[in-house]
Amino acid sequence: MTDSQLIREIKDGNVELYAELMQRYERKIYAFVFHMLKSAGLEAMADDLCQESFYKAYRSLSTFREVEASFSTWLYTIARNTVLSELRKHKTVKVSLEQSGHTPQAASDTLPEQTALRNEKVSMVRKAINNLPDKQRSALILREYDQLDYQEIANILGQTVSAVKSLLFRARASVRLQLEPYVLDPILTDCEGMNR
Repeated sequence: MTDSQLIREIKDGNVELYAELMQRYERKIYAFVFHMLKSAGLEAMADDLCQESFYKAYRSLSTFREVEASFSTWLYTIARNTVLSELRKHKTVKVSLEQSGHTPQAASDTLPEQTALRNEKVSMVRKAINNLPDKQRSALILREYDQLDYQEIANILGQTVSAVKSLLFRARASVRLQLEPYVLDPILTDCEGMNR
């Protein structure tokens, strides 16, 4: 069953089908919410805000119009707005990445030195991304982590495709500029897909 068919069925009273719709998008929405919250060190709230996003989408499903956006775009928009609302509440709370408790894991066949270097590089890229303005960070996360196309990102952020391309260009340039003092080898420029 397509998303459109499921939504029609849910609107017609088969509310139990919403679980199937949730299951299709749960991982992607969770990952998106998690990455957005990471900038404030609030990733522990990702599960709650993901569920809140799905609840808001369910409550507003009657207002969803397919001609304006796909369901996934509409859902990402709800999730983004939910996270931004929560971030505004916690604006004064700043937690460093080191305090966030999240440490990247390297493959077990790497040397400890390589693991330490890789973790440091990932941490520097993450910190650079966290320093971006909200729209740039959202665009970059949606493109690099969620692999969404420009049109979907434009719909989620309420921007034009050219504005999204501009946001991504500025975001990548800012990340490169922030990392420039640390670039000692070409491996860092390939880190986290920042060479696109």
